[in-house]
Amino acid sequence: MSSFKEKIDKTNLPKHIAVIMDGNGRWAQERGFDRIFGHQNGVTSVRETTETAAEIGIQYLTLYAFSTENWSRPQEEVDALMELLIDTIEKETPTLDKNNVRLMAIGDLSRLPGNASEKLQRCIAKTSQNTGLSLVLALSYSSRWEITNALKMICTEVMAGNYSTDEINEELISNHMTTKSIPDPDLLIRTSGEERISNFLLWQLAYTELYFTKIHWPAFRKENLYEAIYEFQQRERRFGK
Repeated sequence: MSSFKEKIDKTNLPKHIAVIMDGNGRWAQERGFDRIFGHQNGVTSVRETTETAAEIGIQYLTLYAFSTENWSRPQEEVDALMELLIDTIEKETPTLDKNNVRLMAIGDLSRLPGNASEKLQRCIAKTSQNTGLSLVLALSYSSRWEITNALKMICTEVMAGNYSTDEINEELISNHMTTKSIPDPDLLIRTSGEERISNFLLWQLAYTELYFTKIHWPAFRKENLYEAIYEFQQRERRFGK
């Protein structure tokens, strides 16, 4: 059986892939386990997706790891999720560094627990000079928070006389987003069958191709990523024209 990898046009790869990693809880519950078991197994999918993206030449991979809405989940699950996230990041940093992967993070990082924030920043610093794939973790992130925060910063600068209201344009707004140094996604993948964006990169997804799969995130493997990229390459992108 041939792989979608063989069908991919290496000259037409998406520069930036974003992923809503959905279905950890449902995957676990279908197997009679609690939700955190699904999160733990989702780590394998993160590792394989990152390795595959780096291997084929994707420049940016953004993973929706923890939303601001996730803070309202049961405290036990939040604590376990946060511990799993940060421990995994710390454990995987040597491998990321070895593979020339740069780690980045976007979101309201001030809400992260102190220990988690310190570990995250150490990992980001450790890989900051790497020039291969940029792995962007959306942590404590929501798009409405990001847009609101950008508007607050712009209003403050207008009041200080740094800009006039006539100077407010798309470029200025983009430059006040947490993604200001990251190109907009070409392809968004959402797993587990849900077909919505869930407050993720609303500004940045204006012309992004959306790909939905019924596969739960813990079962997502490299062949599924190849298939999503192949499907992306079959579409004609018009960017609103």
